[in-house]
Amino acid sequence: MPVPLIERANRFLSRRAIVAPEGTLTYRELVEQSQRVATNLLHDTNDLNDARIIFLVPAGRDYIVSQWGIWQAGATAVPLSLTETTREITYKVEDTSPAALIAHPDYMETLLPLAEEKGIPLHRTTDLLKGDLGPLPEIDPSRNAMILYTSGTTSDPKGVVTTHSNIESQITTLVQAWEWAPDDHILDHLPLHHVHGIINAMACALWVGATCELLPRFDAQNVWNRIADLDLTLYMAVPTVYKALIAAWDEASQADQERWTAGCKAMRLMVSGSDALPVDTFERWEKVSGHRLLERYGMTEIGMALSNPLDGDRIPGQVGTPLPGVDVELIRLDLKKFEETGRRQYGGKVTNRDPGELIVKGPSVFKEYWMKPDMTADVFDTKGWFYTGDIASVTDEGTYRIWGRASQDLIISGGENVSALEVQRELLKHPDIDACAVVGVEDRFWGRAVSAAIVTVKNSKLDRNSLREWAKERLAPYKVPQNVLILDDLPRNAMGKVLKPQIRTLFDGIES
Repeated sequence: MPVPLIERANRFLSRRAIVAPEGTLTYRELVEQSQRVATNLLHDTNDLNDARIIFLVPAGRDYIVSQWGIWQAGATAVPLSLTETTREITYKVEDTSPAALIAHPDYMETLLPLAEEKGIPLHRTTDLLKGDLGPLPEIDPSRNAMILYTSGTTSDPKGVVTTHSNIESQITTLVQAWEWAPDDHILDHLPLHHVHGIINAMACALWVGATCELLPRFDAQNVWNRIADLDLTLYMAVPTVYKALIAAWDEASQADQERWTAGCKAMRLMVSGSDALPVDTFERWEKVSGHRLLERYGMTEIGMALSNPLDGDRIPGQVGTPLPGVDVELIRLDLKKFEETGRRQYGGKVTNRDPGELIVKGPSVFKEYWMKPDMTADVFDTKGWFYTGDIASVTDEGTYRIWGRASQDLIISGGENVSALEVQRELLKHPDIDACAVVGVEDRFWGRAVSAAIVTVKNSKLDRNSLREWAKERLAPYKVPQNVLILDDLPRNAMGKVLKPQIRTLFDGIES
């Protein structure tokens, strides 16, 4: 059988597939060039038999044909972030023992020393596009397709293994829910080592014969000018990007504002994900663009599981209902014992509005953590349910709200359960706060003290006491931050997600 995405691409050969720095390419060109990559990777073998191939390639033609070529050669694709350090790349090379490395010409020097040290063949993307086409192996959908690494905020990053069948399910559930069509045109500047950029934006477009326009990096002015061209139908980004676009809009001339807003209104869908969307950003974006952002919930291990509706009300702070083909339940987690011991103890299904750990089941759920059978066993039960580690609650109407990670966003302070995300959402309503992160910090009196790291707007006079007084009018006393740190910026990963373990260390030694 052919790789599902390539089999789909063969239905749209004459259509425009991508707009990229290298130019505009049809599906026929993508298929032929990726087959040439696969032929060169196979060299004198018939099948790479799930061997791992690591590639360091920016968004564009070379990224897609490298990914598709790896798959058609029977190998497992392991994409790297363009900003990874030598230490991070070395870890992934040692973890996956790749059969080969692939680099774009601009990144050859990054991988060359490691390739020489480890004795691993290194291919330049431009070289893989040369030569004749050869026979390619049949690829069963159950075979490994990709390894994406988790952020590794609490331990070494784990390689999340997805099969071709998993990827197909992740794509088709979104195609159905968000009604992707051949006439769609999406602008994608999301990092292509995350599900958000790879699956939600790029792969969904290519699955239906639509156009995916790839930008190597985000630039607010460039993005706004593309939106103003009125030919885009979808746009997806993370909350920090929407904040940057709002800031650029606020500084623009009235004429530009009108052009940009008109471009937004010409689109059919705008989506936010990868981090909690602040309510004020949701509301401000609606005024700027005319769109109520569709917020959804997913993770590397499952693709997307929950989504606000394409047609219907989208409620700030909620992530909607289960997507087609995805089963979701909430399991009662003894939060106090988890806080004290770090070990999960469960007490059956949640039957009311109380929070519980979100568990997910379905064909989109990943296969395993690469070479970590014990960790894999820890997150799956005997019936195939995946335990996400995220705490959620569900309304009477069946819509879900994410409280945060059980390990870092649920704070037991003075015996009370506090959602760090709830406190963050409320603090972000303060006119002097530009960004914030709330964590629990060990405290002799509270057990865990609710603690807020904040970034203020320019020339703000906000301090701990004034913030606490303001918060007391909006939050229960046990939710009001005991500790407050004012920072120039919050530490974030490549997707803009705040690194809370790093923030927690900033509070070491602080007495509330």
